[in-house]
Amino acid sequence: MNLSSFNISVEAGRKPEEELRAALLKNLIVSGLCISINYINSVLVHTFRKHQIFYSNPRYILFIHLVMNDMIQLIQTSVLFILSYVLQTVSVSVCIVLLMVAILTTFNTPVNLAVMAVECYIAVCMPLRHAQICTVRKTYVLIGLMWAASGLSVLLDLLLLLAAEPLQFFHTRVWCFRDNVFRNKRGLEKRTAANILCLVLVWFTLFFTYFRILFAAKGAAADSGKARNTILLHGFQLLLTMLNYVRPLVEQALLLLWPNDHVHIVFASFVMVQIVPRFVSPIIYGLRDPTFRKCMRGYLLGKDQDPPPRDTNTPGSGVI
Repeated sequence: MNLSSFNISVEAGRKPEEELRAALLKNLIVSGLCISINYINSVLVHTFRKHQIFYSNPRYILFIHLVMNDMIQLIQTSVLFILSYVLQTVSVSVCIVLLMVAILTTFNTPVNLAVMAVECYIAVCMPLRHAQICTVRKTYVLIGLMWAASGLSVLLDLLLLLAAEPLQFFHTRVWCFRDNVFRNKRGLEKRTAANILCLVLVWFTLFFTYFRILFAAKGAAADSGKARNTILLHGFQLLLTMLNYVRPLVEQALLLLWPNDHVHIVFASFVMVQIVPRFVSPIIYGLRDPTFRKCMRGYLLGKDQDPPPRDTNTPGSGVI
């Protein structure tokens, strides 16, 4: 996936005239948001692990995988941001490792959303086969395939890099963003093709499942309504993910209006594109589900609270 959103502008962020206090404030904001969001996400993961009705349901397994993927991505993004201020440049070898994590997690997000949409479609449109098709084992296999596919993308990037760059390049220091490391023409062409293919497939999946559910039988009107709303939320989250691709254009447009505020524009776009979307999963998924919400509230208050009994394996149950 395109990681231009990870390209924290060190040149902009370390201008001599920028006051140390402003730089410190930005790092505190990023660190505070990262800790706060990941704390909420960690409570979601803890809630999932403590109750069988969650970890035995494919729908919740996919949801928690999305949450954990967001946690990894947010930590990695925050580390890159802080490094851009503290170290300015890092070893190419270290940068490659950080970027590989970014590529993996960024690729996983839209694919996970597509799989969640397919699960909703099966629950509403094929309820009698839902328990047979959507099993815990198959869900974990799908998650493994997601990581394998993203790993293959990373491996291809790495092979193209090794073929294009001399050995001494890996011992130099660079500003750590993708275009400074994976800079060969073939790699850029491969990245563009992979991005287009992935997003086309994901959007096709979302549209297909949404309209199939839209025309589902009236007897399942309540469940299909919940499923349609959930898929619309998947689409909204995918749109937030796609902000990565338009971020440079938006920044350029804003710079035309406020040419003297480059540093602030870069920082604001970083927060809106990389941090705010990571807050979406616990809000629009976890807190919408009454059972998850009740358990989560108890853990946030430091209390263990068992959820009311409910058969979450029933197709269409819950709102996630």
